[in-house]
Amino acid sequence: MVVKPRYRHTWADVHLDAIRHNIKEIRRRLPQKTKFMTAVKADGYGHGAVQAAAAALQAGSDALAVGLISEALQLRESGIQVPILVLTPALPADADLAAEYGISLTVCDEGWLREMRRHKQSRKPLRVHVKMDTGLGRIGIRHFSEWEAMAPYLQSEDLIVEGVYTHFATANQADSDYYKRQFSRFKEMRGWVADSGFAGFIAHCSNSAAALQYPEFSLDMVRVGAAVYGINPCDGEVKRRLDVELKPTLSLHSEIVQVKYVKQGESIGYDRSYTAVCDEWLGTVSIGYADGCCKGYQGFYTLVDGQAAPIAGNICMDQIIIRLPRYYPVGTPVTLIGKQRDREIKLNDLADHIGSIPQQVLAMITARVPRIYRGAESMSEIISARALSKATG
Repeated sequence: MVVKPRYRHTWADVHLDAIRHNIKEIRRRLPQKTKFMTAVKADGYGHGAVQAAAAALQAGSDALAVGLISEALQLRESGIQVPILVLTPALPADADLAAEYGISLTVCDEGWLREMRRHKQSRKPLRVHVKMDTGLGRIGIRHFSEWEAMAPYLQSEDLIVEGVYTHFATANQADSDYYKRQFSRFKEMRGWVADSGFAGFIAHCSNSAAALQYPEFSLDMVRVGAAVYGINPCDGEVKRRLDVELKPTLSLHSEIVQVKYVKQGESIGYDRSYTAVCDEWLGTVSIGYADGCCKGYQGFYTLVDGQAAPIAGNICMDQIIIRLPRYYPVGTPVTLIGKQRDREIKLNDLADHIGSIPQQVLAMITARVPRIYRGAESMSEIISARALSKATG
């Protein structure tokens, strides 16, 4: 039984069964031998890293990816023992920490490896994935000379080259030319590693868009984030021809905490930012920009009783004010993301309104919004992933 959260009128429902569904839906398109890495960075895209990881592992995920070493430590301390890759380069001084906890680090710089050698004392091997920049221009080596400078350090007995990877810039687009150039470049660069005597490493390059649009080019492993959380990042033309059904994994709700009747011409909000266009009912809702309902949502709407209830005026730190279709009592549910009756506010709707992407909408939902986990297969999935990781590890 799921208990309504205490202390707040606001909560997010996390649908763990939808996470499991999405992973299985993506996996069915992939070659059978291709491994699956689930990205749970940024607190599992706002869902809760441990809980999202637990659901992913139950769905057959082989490994996890995070953005920071602190995120990897959170998973380890929760009992998760599967491979974890930190995608953002860590501090060289944290090499021992990574080695002790069996956390894999991204490397893409000879200087980092040289500095790391000054700090590493642990006898345990450090597992690394070499990041290659094939055209995104963010991080990674680009030239053979960079690889030549790194290779001697990587041949140390206490280092294991576990993988090599890249990231695509345009895998979401219908035009495949740049994607194919990146993929070809990656295969060439992967050859540098093999030719230097390294063997048994995993090559991974497919993000969500590539895993959906080009499953036949998935190589040893895919690295999927957005699609796990119900977001298809592909362009409209590509989406329409893809045979894939991704389910939303999070909905966001609050309640009316006060109702007031205002006359036409009366103003409300900071800076008198809204003036009543007629005699109308307004409701104050217990959610604000400190919860992730950012100032950019001004001018958007919520759902009350399955009907649109526009946001009126400025968004405050802890509350918003909405225009009600009619009188509703205190305690009436308000939906900001998700369904009410036959209407739905999708992540894309909010993202389009603020000129962003659905991933940012999820990541902005702050920790003070309680997450309620629906579709859990066991209490251990809600509290921690310890029992699960022992079973799957």
